[in-house]
Amino acid sequence: MLAVSLHTISLHILYFGDEAVTFISHCGITYILQRTNHNMKNDTPASDKTSIQVIERMVSLLDALSRYQDPVSLKELAIVTGLHPSTAHRILNDMVLTRFVDRADTGSYRLGMRLLELGNIVKSRLNVREAALEFMRALHRQTNQTINLSVRQGDEIVYIDRAFSERSGMQVVRAIGGRAPLHLTSTGKLFLSLDEPKAIRAYATRTGLAGHNKNSITDLAKLEKELSAVRENGYARDNEELELGVRCMAAGIHDDSGKMIAGLSISAPADRLQEEWLSNLTETARQISFTLGYMETR
Repeated sequence: MLAVSLHTISLHILYFGDEAVTFISHCGITYILQRTNHNMKNDTPASDKTSIQVIERMVSLLDALSRYQDPVSLKELAIVTGLHPSTAHRILNDMVLTRFVDRADTGSYRLGMRLLELGNIVKSRLNVREAALEFMRALHRQTNQTINLSVRQGDEIVYIDRAFSERSGMQVVRAIGGRAPLHLTSTGKLFLSLDEPKAIRAYATRTGLAGHNKNSITDLAKLEKELSAVRENGYARDNEELELGVRCMAAGIHDDSGKMIAGLSISAPADRLQEEWLSNLTETARQISFTLGYMETR
């Protein structure tokens, strides 16, 4: 499989025997552009290469337009993409006809409403588990540890999916569908850190900050200090607070509105959790968030 990816727009070529299928994906919507017979022992035919080149140029123009809030001139787009102005103009005209691009009165260009329409369709069909699963498996391959996906329900987190194997070296403590208190888990601390101080105090009153072992946080002042560190760092930890011998680190997953809707965590035997995994974890959570339409503010 050949893939060229620019943000949420991807060009793919899949080979099925002698048949090559060329398609473009945007926000989970797939458009089959071409089917050709293809002998994998030979070079790609010139016509196939031309089709791929056109699609790559189209994607580069869409990607360039996505970086601007205001309409962009043809000259600027040609400079940014490295395309000849006449080539960029021809492709932009085709995308105007299909409503992927709008042309302003000044002759400049911006992303078209069709992208929004397609994105809204995908948003209505997409859930965080579907978006996260392949990324979770990739993170598991990088770390060989258990990867958890959790959401908040009231005063607890619920584990909704997991990527793990026998190589993880740890028995899974909480099954999918299992629950755990917010203040004893890394993902739970992420959610609590978003609450107002009054809501955190109310949580402490409701739950009594019950602990599971000697490492559990059972004091409100200590919890508030921990949550302050979570806000500052952008990630959370569980240092054997839920289960002795198990440590975790978690990062948040956000939807297109910027709301944190889930937490992604690595669970490992206490003596095996490695600090360098933190960058892998946060980047994976970021990629899942982008898949859900989240855009970082600059």
